[in-house]
Amino acid sequence: MSFDEIYNIALMQGFAGLSLFAVLLLMGLGLAIIFGQMGVINMAHGEFMTIGAYTIFLLSSLTETYAPGLIQAYFPFAIVCAFLVAFAFGWLAEWALIRHLYKRPLDTLLATWGLSLGMQQAFRTIIGPKEVSPTLPDWLMGSWSPAEGLDIPINGMFVLGLTIVVTGGVLLALYKSRWGLRVRATVANRSMANAIGINTTRTDRVTFAIGCGIAGVAGAAFTTIGSTGPTSGSLYIVDAFLVVTFGGAASLWGTVVSAFGIAQTQSISEFFLSGSMAKVLTLLLIVTILMLRPQGLFASKVRR
Repeated sequence: MSFDEIYNIALMQGFAGLSLFAVLLLMGLGLAIIFGQMGVINMAHGEFMTIGAYTIFLLSSLTETYAPGLIQAYFPFAIVCAFLVAFAFGWLAEWALIRHLYKRPLDTLLATWGLSLGMQQAFRTIIGPKEVSPTLPDWLMGSWSPAEGLDIPINGMFVLGLTIVVTGGVLLALYKSRWGLRVRATVANRSMANAIGINTTRTDRVTFAIGCGIAGVAGAAFTTIGSTGPTSGSLYIVDAFLVVTFGGAASLWGTVVSAFGIAQTQSISEFFLSGSMAKVLTLLLIVTILMLRPQGLFASKVRR
């Protein structure tokens, strides 16, 4: 195998790592927002990703049936709908369940785990147990060849671009909007935020819903690279928690760096090792670093 061939394969592995990075980051962003502000361990976060993926599938089916001429244009609109549907379910879950369990992290973990099992069963009952895939627009298919022997999937480029837009939007909202100001005040000192008139209960609810909405966008991105089943979200929940823990629970920048490092380490390792061994190597590296730095890569100073 020539040097050019090895170089092209390494580049393709690196870009495959960027696709994994995009999904992990979208999942981790929602978790970082929820856990960083409220301390809620949301074991049902993967199911909100599945809601976003199923939203894309249902809108794809409706478009094919009733407006086949719009099949090339429906996807961006469907992504917005995935966010809104997951946001609505997140709002409902916080109002019905999560708000009663604040400051009880173990109860919250058990309750959201039970919620995830219930949502998976609901998916099996309503959608069916089989995996499904939406019909994607033609402009998401195929690959781009910047050089001979180097093919970069267009859907991976789209997912990466979507991730950059969502991440930029979250950071902009967190540091330049009234909602972001309320969130940062609540994280810094919840009692003082209440004292100066911030409705921390409503802030928590909106924040939880936004985190779930971002998971819905992750589900929309996931449909471009894989099929969706009732348990698809649970396949990513452990990796998403690793991203948040490794980066620092209350740090969005830590989440970005952590997702990139984990995805690239796993993808490049798969070039030399089997998939399972690459996963083991990645986990060993994370555990070793966390033993040396338990607070994560980017620790935030938060008053409790």
